[in-house]
Amino acid sequence: MTGLEIGFLSVGVIVALIYAGMHVAVALSLVSFASVWLQNGDPWLAAKLLTLAASDGVADQTFAVIPLFVMMGLIMSASDVGRDAYDVGDHFLRRIRGGLGLATVSSNAVFAAVTGVSIASAAVFTRVAVPEMLRLGYSPRFAVGTVAGSSVLGMLIPPSILLIIYAILTEQSIGQMFFAGIGPGIILSAVYCGGIVAMAYLVPAFVFDQTGRFATPDGVAVAGGGPVGVDLPPSRRSGREIVAKSAPIVGLIGIVLGGIYGGIFTPTEAGAVGTLAALLLAVVRRKLSLGAFWGVLKETGHLTAAVCFLVIAATMYTRSLGLAGVPIEIGAMVQTATESFLVVILVYVLVILFLGTIIDSVSIILIMVPLFLPVMQGFGADPIWFGIITVIAVEVGLLTPPLGMACFVIKGCLQDERITLGDVFMGAAPFALMMIFVLALLTAWPDLVYIDRWFG
Repeated sequence: MTGLEIGFLSVGVIVALIYAGMHVAVALSLVSFASVWLQNGDPWLAAKLLTLAASDGVADQTFAVIPLFVMMGLIMSASDVGRDAYDVGDHFLRRIRGGLGLATVSSNAVFAAVTGVSIASAAVFTRVAVPEMLRLGYSPRFAVGTVAGSSVLGMLIPPSILLIIYAILTEQSIGQMFFAGIGPGIILSAVYCGGIVAMAYLVPAFVFDQTGRFATPDGVAVAGGGPVGVDLPPSRRSGREIVAKSAPIVGLIGIVLGGIYGGIFTPTEAGAVGTLAALLLAVVRRKLSLGAFWGVLKETGHLTAAVCFLVIAATMYTRSLGLAGVPIEIGAMVQTATESFLVVILVYVLVILFLGTIIDSVSIILIMVPLFLPVMQGFGADPIWFGIITVIAVEVGLLTPPLGMACFVIKGCLQDERITLGDVFMGAAPFALMMIFVLALLTAWPDLVYIDRWFG
């Protein structure tokens, strides 16, 4: 078989195995081994090559950044930082039409800057924001959709686990990937906020509960889309309380991201300092018992082992593709078929959006990036920009059926059985469309990825 045939066949087999229930890393490793075996006819040589790939895959201190940022995020989740961020956003935005939706987006953006995990954001804000929005007359679909849509900010705004995985996989600077995620994160948050305000005025039936079935007695005054958020009572929180809730979040963001961009810490060192600061904050606030801390340690270990196993498998897969000459042949085929870079990136995004409906985010990156990065570099595309485009396209899959991991997490965390999984997917649909709009913006104007170029 030619390298091109091996490449397309390997992708098809991997997707089929994953969809059949096989673990992603096992599927990648198995297909990589079979591919090398078919090319050389020697199973022992295939085993040795893949063993070498496994040892090289994680033999780098850069991988220490993964457990550190995972642990920091889990500690902050246990410390009610998400609730504090929501309280601050609610204090300033609740009087605007659709204001609690804006508060959810803004607080989720802040929460993303200290966790980097979309699923954690979805779980936290389902418990924090949805009950409050339902109580004050927002529709259930809008409430859960806003949480689902804004939760994806956790994988774009640094520190992001997906950005870390992409940087390691493509041998890019983690610090540069983090810096590149800030601008698109701000743009996506702004588009979400603009979309929420537009829906509140143009499609009030979607944003506000017209029946009043979900509002509790003290929220009936704004139920049914009557005064629609404008007549919400002002926040009763004092300025001192808002400052107290804001200070730890701002401080932690300043320590981690300020340390990285100021050249004080490497990303790994920033992860260690941020984790220590998060732990001290949890202890001071008495939000983390010994039992809860042990649970954080175990979950950190589980997530780290899973990610490292995936990276090892991806390294095997990348080497098997390189041995077969797949990237070179795909690049030649693409350049023969079309000289339009826009067509190539459009095909790439469409394939990712399709895969996002059946497999998870990390799997898509590990499968697609090794295939298409050489092609994009052949067109002169910046790998940093390509990484941001990839992450946004991949994250749309968190909101789309049948997989839609963020939607399933939200449904699992809901305390109101009247809200169905279909309601969650319907509520998330406008936010998925807004993500595709941002994707188009960044594709048409690549400089938007780099926040330092915004003002010339």
